[in-house]
Amino acid sequence: MTSTVFYTATSLDGFIAGPGDSLDWLFTRKQERDGPLNYDDFIAGIGAVAMGRTTYEWVLNHENDNWPYDLPAWVFTNHELKKVDGDIRFAKGDVTEHHAAMVEAAGDKGVWVVGGGDLAAQFADAGLLDEVIVYIAPVFLGAGAPLFPRHQELELVELAQNIEFACARYKVARVVA
Repeated sequence: MTSTVFYTATSLDGFIAGPGDSLDWLFTRKQERDGPLNYDDFIAGIGAVAMGRTTYEWVLNHENDNWPYDLPAWVFTNHELKKVDGDIRFAKGDVTEHHAAMVEAAGDKGVWVVGGGDLAAQFADAGLLDEVIVYIAPVFLGAGAPLFPRHQELELVELAQNIEFACARYKVARVVA
């Protein structure tokens, strides 16, 4: 069965992006590329991605309008966005309206909720989020985009260290209203 996973990094005080949607804090941290819960192993098991507008625009801005994924991608937005080459589908409405198509496109692989926290919470609210994998950086940002904007119960299933990061994998335990 296909899993839907929120794989991300966060500051110690719970922000996935700093003020102005900055990720500068993340790229100054040391990690082993083949360490625990690493990106390369993770992405090898992914067949489709979902992201919000802010993440999409950040990716395009930092990749010089080159789409970095060879996977079908759903971009959840109510805005008109620039389309670049790649299998990109702009999605409006509730995540439940699009999840079955994402799972079908992923085949025997997983669906990655790339960002942000509010989108991941929408999947969780609908009972569609299975796991959260998070790299926790040793930095306080003080403000920014929250990791997850509401209460959600999780069960820790794996914990490791990758040089400067604490790495944790959680099973989504239950939705809390």
